[in-house]
Amino acid sequence: MKITVDINVLLDVFQKREPHYAASAQVVSMVTAGTLTGVCPAHGLTTLYYLVRKHASKPNAEDAMDQVLRHFQIGNLETADWRDARDLPLADFEDAVVATVAKVTASAFVITRNVNDFAGSPVPAIAPEDFLSRLAAVR
Repeated sequence: MKITVDINVLLDVFQKREPHYAASAQVVSMVTAGTLTGVCPAHGLTTLYYLVRKHASKPNAEDAMDQVLRHFQIGNLETADWRDARDLPLADFEDAVVATVAKVTASAFVITRNVNDFAGSPVPAIAPEDFLSRLAAVR
């Protein structure tokens, strides 16, 4: 299964943000293990680097980049896709871009802690905890 992972989930992991760390880390671990195919929106890479460096260190930020680039597909958009994102009925443009990346990459879900912000997304959004519960119910 392919999923698009919102930056807030990656930040939970690389900054060990509680109380969200455990579920987010489990989702990311499934990507690194190859159980899931993870997509990281390209526009989120610089934000991830900046915030990890700001709150930890340059080596931590470089390690985060190396891990994401090693284990995740990077979701890029073409000009027409950016226009499509602009036309989505989402309040936040960044969330609309994440939703469009999910659509373009044929992801089954957007994994995010801001599920309500994705109302109107062409790809359903789900919180890490709920995603893990759904996977467990299927197995």
